Amino acid sequence: MANKKDKGSAQADAATAPARAEGAYRVLARKYRPQTFEDAFIGQSAMVRTLANAFAAGRIAHAFMLTGVRGVGKTTTARIIAKALNCIGPDGTRTAPTVTPCGVCEPCVSIAESRNVDVHEMDAASHTGIDDIREIIEGVRYAPAQARYKVYIIDEVHMLSKAAFNGLLKTLEEPPGHVKFAFATTEIRRVPITVLSRCQRFDLKRVGVDELAAHLARICDLENQPAAPEALGLIARAAEGSVRDALSLLDQAFAHAGGSRIEEEPVRQMMGLADRSRGLELFERLMRGAVPEALAEFRSQYDSGADPLSVMQDLAQICHEVTRVKVTGGLSISGAPAEEARRIGELGAKLSVPQLARTWQLLLKALTEVQSAPDAAAAAEMAMIRIGFVAELPPTEQIIRSLGSGSGTAAPRGSAGAPAAATPAPPPPAPALRSASSGGEPSASLVSSQPRVAPVPVVRAEADAAPRLESFADVLAYVRDKREMRLLYALENQVHLVGFERTRLEVRLAPAAPATLPGEISDRLSKWTGERWIVTVSGAEGAPTVAAQRAAHEQARREAAEQDPLLKAAIAMFPGARLVAVRDKDGYGAPGEGGEGE
Repeated sequence: MANKKDKGSAQADAATAPARAEGAYRVLARKYRPQTFEDAFIGQSAMVRTLANAFAAGRIAHAFMLTGVRGVGKTTTARIIAKALNCIGPDGTRTAPTVTPCGVCEPCVSIAESRNVDVHEMDAASHTGIDDIREIIEGVRYAPAQARYKVYIIDEVHMLSKAAFNGLLKTLEEPPGHVKFAFATTEIRRVPITVLSRCQRFDLKRVGVDELAAHLARICDLENQPAAPEALGLIARAAEGSVRDALSLLDQAFAHAGGSRIEEEPVRQMMGLADRSRGLELFERLMRGAVPEALAEFRSQYDSGADPLSVMQDLAQICHEVTRVKVTGGLSISGAPAEEARRIGELGAKLSVPQLARTWQLLLKALTEVQSAPDAAAAAEMAMIRIGFVAELPPTEQIIRSLGSGSGTAAPRGSAGAPAAATPAPPPPAPALRSASSGGEPSASLVSSQPRVAPVPVVRAEADAAPRLESFADVLAYVRDKREMRLLYALENQVHLVGFERTRLEVRLAPAAPATLPGEISDRLSKWTGERWIVTVSGAEGAPTVAAQRAAHEQARREAAEQDPLLKAAIAMFPGARLVAVRDKDGYGAPGEGGEGE
């Protein structure tokens, strides 16, 4: 099989090898790429220890699956494994794999320069088909030409087609003794489980901000480049756990500094980020509802070169950190300066979790809007106006209680000033279902004559006493509370109440009701209440079923609502509009009004 190179790294290394002799510059991500296990991969000590112990004990797997985010060392690990398998030592006398490849023998040098004929690198993103896998299957039959093992390194292996994966399975499960496989992927879920089960898997984790910043500081010392710790921390946070991304940003910062000390503010400008302290100030103004001040601060940052999307991402990150500090009791943020941590703690003490959760949802929506809007700055400003005007709204349940009590609710704080505090009030009592007499005709309707249907009140038993069911409504509520949904359905849809007394029910059954229903009602109520209940079947008509009364009441509400002049005007204004549902104003309407349906 022809030696296939990874276009992102292998070919670049081979192409620049002659140029390096002439003094060509090598980027930091390649210059400081680990070459041995002793280089101690940044943040991957568990993986290094496992591999080192496996080599030392001679328990070397035939296939490795390396997964993690970009830039954490997957392909680098695969190359070090290839060198460890094939190193022959400085004097050429080493006959077994080693955890400490020398780096100077011919196999080590040729593998590092991606020119070893027995170490094949393939980029699965550009070689996805079964034909490419057939070349591997054909090649594994032949012994290595120079090295101890043939090693196949397949990067982004999840990009292989289904046919390619299936073609690789048998060879991957039982390869010849002289063949090893090393796969790298950023999307492990797209790799078939049949392939994963044949590999030894290593999950390379994201590198922490503090650890990554310390690594950048060591590189700055080796390069004799002074750098402020705040600037390195900013780069480490922006890299999101990727060492390669961090080194690429550091390379850019070197060029931006032009030999002088790398400072935080120039790095922010280089990456298009807003000042972190100014981001905290903007977030604080939004949460105070000071919308004009927040817009002025955003416009100042925008005029200074801050990207609107970066500003919104920074606000989202601050919201997350404040919420995390709030719920964990002041747990410090990793990599944050002391002053920043103090301000985040103060914000967490002032704000409630519902406020922060609502702000988080608004910021997530704002990020999508800013990305897709033709004017990103305008979209960001509109999102901030939304956040500022709802930042101090009370919780939803408090608003509903206030509306139901007619006491009004608080208005969001904006440019007009602080809102008035909302006074929570309990919801109005629900009207109970009326009972019928024990005579032949019902004495009253089961549904209250009030214009809205409220939930049936739930009667709960005392801890040490059986429940007392004083009405048919209590019976329905207690059955619902016991979660006997089948029995509740029968009571509401198949029972016409003729009469009710304590421990006595007189009913007429609907044609669809089972004949055993009265006995079941009697048994259940007697068991639950500790009293003997008698349920008799009457020939009287009785009241309509609860379900029928509710349906009639809803129809009456709709008919009444359709006669409302405002609704008629709205339907006339919007052709094709129709009345979908009628809601009570205690849940959805304006404060201070009655309970009529709208």
